[in-house]
Amino acid sequence: MASTTHRSTVGAGTVGRLAHWGSDMATTAVRYSMQRIPLYRRDRRSDEGEPPDLDRELPGDPATVQRAREGLGPLFHRSYWIVVTDEVLTGEELINYILEEPNRVTPTEMARFETLDGHPARNVEVGDELIVRLPGPWNGPVRVVERTPTSFRFATLRGHMEAGEIEFRTSTDPRGFLEFRIESWARSGDPLFHLLYERLPIGRELQQHMWSQFCRRVAAVSGGVRMSNPACTTHRYDPTS
Repeated sequence: MASTTHRSTVGAGTVGRLAHWGSDMATTAVRYSMQRIPLYRRDRRSDEGEPPDLDRELPGDPATVQRAREGLGPLFHRSYWIVVTDEVLTGEELINYILEEPNRVTPTEMARFETLDGHPARNVEVGDELIVRLPGPWNGPVRVVERTPTSFRFATLRGHMEAGEIEFRTSTDPRGFLEFRIESWARSGDPLFHLLYERLPIGRELQQHMWSQFCRRVAAVSGGVRMSNPACTTHRYDPTS
């Protein structure tokens, strides 16, 4: 009898998560269809680049980090970027602006950065742990593990839908223009997300839409002129290729 009860509870929980996900994703999909922006994208089966050391020592409690090796499915290398010219803010000033209050450049109808006690994230520093509130049954707990004058990096924590790291950075491109880039190396964090992300294109579309909106907002904050719409690439990393 105990075994039967356990199976029933797990099933109900999964159904509940799917129902929650379906409801939130339907609402978000409507918003997405109304706000969709042009986006240059490119998908590749293999990636010539090399990931950072995803097993290196990180600040904070190592037991709560959800590393890429603990995820499911292939390791994906994703990049989203935008280029501006005649900017008012420097790359360093842009990164400072984002960390002072991340929700100022986040499409909050799709995601919100909060502290662990539920307050809007502000003045973010290395070691801080945040919750990225997202549509559906997942939230995205992360820890700030690196900070330079022109970049910062999150590592995913237990319960995140992905397992890996994501970096936000500014740089000067070969033409001398300011580039803002979001780059992640991650695998799916749990079986349900892996299934939904692999089988339903809307999940990938909404993720790309969210980060492209983030890029556009950063470009607007810079005070410069966008050279183009955001671009993105998705590579499936294969160390044997």
